[in-house]
Amino acid sequence: MQTASTWTGMSQRRWPIALSLVALAVFSALGRAEETPALTFERDIRPIFRAHCYDCHGANEEVEGGLDLRQVRRMTAGGDSGAAIEPGNAESSYLLQRVIDGDMPPSDAVVPAEEIDTLRRWIEAGAPTARPEPEKIGPGLGLTEEERSWWSFQPVRRPDVPDVPAEAGVRTPIDAFLRVAMPEGFGFSPDAERPTLIRRVYFDVTGLPPTPEEMSRWLSEPGDGWYERLVDELLASPHYGERWARHWLDVAGYADSEGYNVQDQQRAWAWKYRDYVIRSLNDDKPFDRFIIEQLAGDELSGAQNGDLTPEQIELYTATGFLRMAADGTGSGADDAVGRNKVMSDTLRIVSTSLLGLSVGCAECHDHRYDPVPQTDYYALRAVFEPALDWQDWKTPPQRQVSLYTAADRQRAAEVEAEAAPLEQVRNEKEAKFMEEALTKELEKYEEPLRGQLRTAYETPEAERSDEQKALLDMHPSVKITTGVLYQYLPEAAEELKKDAAKIAEVRAKKPAEEFLRALVEPAHHVVETRLFNRGDHEQPKQVVQPASLTVASPEGERHEFAADDPDLPTTGRRLAFARWLTGGDHALVARVVVNRVWMHHFGQGIVSTPADFGKLGARPTHPELLDWLADEFVANGWSLKKLHRIILTSTAWRQSSQRTPDLDAVDASNQYYCRQSVVRLEAEALRDRTLAVTGQLDGTLYGAPLGVSEDDSGQVVVSGNQTRRSLYVTVRRTQPVAMMQAFDAPVMQVNCECRPVSTVATQSLMLMNGEFTLDQARKLADRASEEVSARYGSEASDGADVYDRMPARITRAWELALCRQPDADELQMALVFVARQVEYMGAHADALPKDTRPDQQALANLCQTLLTCNEFLYVD
Repeated sequence: MQTASTWTGMSQRRWPIALSLVALAVFSALGRAEETPALTFERDIRPIFRAHCYDCHGANEEVEGGLDLRQVRRMTAGGDSGAAIEPGNAESSYLLQRVIDGDMPPSDAVVPAEEIDTLRRWIEAGAPTARPEPEKIGPGLGLTEEERSWWSFQPVRRPDVPDVPAEAGVRTPIDAFLRVAMPEGFGFSPDAERPTLIRRVYFDVTGLPPTPEEMSRWLSEPGDGWYERLVDELLASPHYGERWARHWLDVAGYADSEGYNVQDQQRAWAWKYRDYVIRSLNDDKPFDRFIIEQLAGDELSGAQNGDLTPEQIELYTATGFLRMAADGTGSGADDAVGRNKVMSDTLRIVSTSLLGLSVGCAECHDHRYDPVPQTDYYALRAVFEPALDWQDWKTPPQRQVSLYTAADRQRAAEVEAEAAPLEQVRNEKEAKFMEEALTKELEKYEEPLRGQLRTAYETPEAERSDEQKALLDMHPSVKITTGVLYQYLPEAAEELKKDAAKIAEVRAKKPAEEFLRALVEPAHHVVETRLFNRGDHEQPKQVVQPASLTVASPEGERHEFAADDPDLPTTGRRLAFARWLTGGDHALVARVVVNRVWMHHFGQGIVSTPADFGKLGARPTHPELLDWLADEFVANGWSLKKLHRIILTSTAWRQSSQRTPDLDAVDASNQYYCRQSVVRLEAEALRDRTLAVTGQLDGTLYGAPLGVSEDDSGQVVVSGNQTRRSLYVTVRRTQPVAMMQAFDAPVMQVNCECRPVSTVATQSLMLMNGEFTLDQARKLADRASEEVSARYGSEASDGADVYDRMPARITRAWELALCRQPDADELQMALVFVARQVEYMGAHADALPKDTRPDQQALANLCQTLLTCNEFLYVD
């Protein structure tokens, strides 16, 4: 811990700071060296073997070379080549030499030098163990006390809120936990100014900018509680659900196409799951219920008696979560490999979104880093196998659930009965016209050829002899079909077309049939799950029962799920699993959820690897705060909105983002939260903000996705003049929208655990030259001009008023784009820019777009600058 003297004179000269930090680091390292406990097999060596050796020497029934590395006594006993280690003598230990020479492990993988050194020092120390080794051990690696002691597997325990002096700027328990963890001499930055806070909350909660009128309202809102009222109002906005649905849909792997292969078939009804997520978040559905519905909505729904009830429809829709994995089984990949790939990707989505673990690493062998045996992976797979049975598979079309009601079916039957006589009349006409066309064509031929051609034509195609086929091929004009009837009898073909249109008009009266993309487990479908040797479905081994992760249960109390719940028509496995996840005994779920929420508020998680709380993931920077948040979340009924409010009303979140040299020298990455972080808008929010400020954004909620297509340059764009929020744009795996992909919107291979934030040249090129930005800049200029005209009266198309009002037009464009007015210097600079543009364009009028004045184009160019500036792209 740094002392107050460490930071003395920090603001005067920076080199003493560096020297002080180096000295502290040295002393700290020396202190750690003195306190370093003795090496043990369980804590220090077993993780190395788990990562590099156990695939061949302990995880499977057969061990390579007869060498079992799971116990020290087995290593000293050795294998086919003799003893593997000689405790106390590293130089004579065969195992160490093989590792140093690179012969083990027998692959391209290399054991890091520091791990080799640890192995050497352990052997030299006599190969000590933490406790006496048992005489017998079961198959596989099992779990040790050390592996169970990993932080994320410990129960959530609510810590006491630290006592902090009143002057420390603490408003909430969050602030107290952060404040006590800050370096000596540091504290929170001052609150951001009111305009900054308003913009920040709007974008964070709704993903949309405040309008000038909303800015004006909140800037003048009286009372000390104005900020809390703002937070509450935005959390109640329907746009909150849209904003935060996008975050969940990322980790759920949402896509509107099947992926898997180049056909990438579209999913016509996936959007209903997207709308379910939006509604659930807007309703502040308790998150434990939200999870249970998505994992087992069909098992909650009860028996269907007649039409699906609204509740059953919602529950079925929720299971779309388990249908988000890429699925090519309906487009040529309906084989064992394709089916099992859907299952493994589904388990990855479930585990990374809810467990914060990459359990997929245990599909082929025990997890190399985390205490997840291969049997645990297949126990988890057994939970889902009755609904995703690879040996009794259903393709995507076969899994669709119709929303047709009995009334819909009756009405459809009535319409069909109305259309049937018309269809019959048309068919009779068509047969008559075909015969007439054939007779007319055959008149061109003499007998006996005419009769032979007629006989060949009238013989069903499957029954034609080779001679008849050859005869018709020699006279193709006789091969008349309904599709070419117009070539023989144009008037008859036109009459049939009109009849078909009348029939179609009648059938259009049928109620439109919609479907759900759902996972519905067949009734009484109890299946056995077998462990696949090395993940190969062609090498099934022992039967594995559905169960929880061993490490997530107390030792000796692993929670197993009934293979078949007698009280349900389904097996009930997913429902039991979902209730176990959210029942309060599970250490992972609440931590994973609150960490993700924190990450989206602050730009970084308390655990920076939100999908991996295991050994390869990062440790929490503030573990007590994480546990307090997790416990508070559950105590508040799993309410996301209450969690948001706790975070948003904290001093930590309200801080200024202003950086200082002193703070950067100690905490450039803002790990201690002594300031707020500047964040760039996500791809969707950037497009939405652009549409909002130009007045083009369509605020309609829900519904089918907007189509995408390729423009003249081959870039994928939103088709036509579609201006709904980007959440509603089709997410097609093989056709990501170019602009959103450039700004790091994910291309869903499986799911997106954490979006990157890149800075690349294509982003600038997209903003400078992209048709969307250019078009929206013109619309912003038009909007600013129109609103100024409405305020001051109409302006002449070519009079001086056009230029006299330029300051007002620029100011309005600034207000719309950046949520503030330009200062005097900015306005002067903008006026000079526009004046020069007008002068240049006046001299090159032939280059202007049709019906565009120089002042209009100049203002559009200025608006493009506003839409592409950092202040537009980033939120502080």
